[in-house]
Amino acid sequence: MTETPNPNIIDADTLTGEMRPIRRAVLALGSNLGDKMASLQGAVEAIADTPDVWVTAVSPVYETEPVDSPAGAESYLNAVLLVDTTLAAHRLMDRALAIEDAFDRERTEVLNAPRTLDVDLIVVGDRRSDDEHLRLPHPRAAERPFVLKPWHDVEPDAVFPDRGPISDLLAGLGTDGLVRREDLALDVE
Repeated sequence: MTETPNPNIIDADTLTGEMRPIRRAVLALGSNLGDKMASLQGAVEAIADTPDVWVTAVSPVYETEPVDSPAGAESYLNAVLLVDTTLAAHRLMDRALAIEDAFDRERTEVLNAPRTLDVDLIVVGDRRSDDEHLRLPHPRAAERPFVLKPWHDVEPDAVFPDRGPISDLLAGLGTDGLVRREDLALDVE
């Protein structure tokens, strides 16, 4: 006997016409204020707890010197997450900002001011965005070894959109100033 679909059950996606493909996203995490490792771990947990987001890889943790920060800024702890998501890029950005806020991120007029937590969307599938709320791919990530090296650790064959293989980008930049912290690890539960 062949089962036919029940005409009385309406699929929500049919009503909106919205297709929700699964996209790979790369998120960069950083902290240089307070309990840096606790902030990074909390961000990993908050992202993993986000509906329609699945963490697929967590990079090693790196310690890096601040770039273009005010004098006296402490070193950063940095890591990268790979996630699969059906969220729209703007909704994922909203979630990243909410996570930063939950960790008392203060936004000031000071460029690259110290922060308890920074959650940056680097790429979301092949999405492109250039508005004041979201720029994809991240406009400076291809020039930041503290993003590229942890990303390379978890996805060595990754390609940065419009820029090329991250291994080539990283080779051109080098990894001076990056220290892999073997004593620190982020967990996904």
